Amino acid sequence: LARIAVVERHGKNGNIATGFVRGFEIKAGAIASTVCHDHHNIVSVGVDYGDMALAATRLGEIEGGFVVAHEGKVLAELALPVAGLMSLGTFEEVHDRLAALRDAALSLGVTLEEPFLQLAFLALPVIPALKITDRGMVDVTRFEIIA
Repeated sequence: LARIAVVERHGKNGNIATGFVRGFEIKAGAIASTVCHDHHNIVSVGVDYGDMALAATRLGEIEGGFVVAHEGKVLAELALPVAGLMSLGTFEEVHDRLAALRDAALSLGVTLEEPFLQLAFLALPVIPALKITDRGMVDVTRFEIIA
């Protein structure tokens, strides 16, 4: 069981929603992303609040992207400064950074092949069943915020 947080990053309301998630098998640190359809806020999964906060803060500094943090240090990152969704780097640079991110996530115990894709879908409140946004836990089937 790990923690999950969604932090509103567009200056609209400052909302933060938190909960628990399983399936990542993360044992240490945190991973975070701004690629969260359809709102593209910050979503982070981790077992350490400090590392979750560090990853979220770093995403703000690099204007969005992906971050892996452990023991107060950023292990890997990919800046996506165009709306927090697109890189200004070359294909090769992006490819290498994505590989480093996957390796860093694996070093934390993450067992998912594409953990950042899973983060995006956990925060996508239009496909069943339970999702999390900055407004809380959403029951997509009933179209209700339930927590």
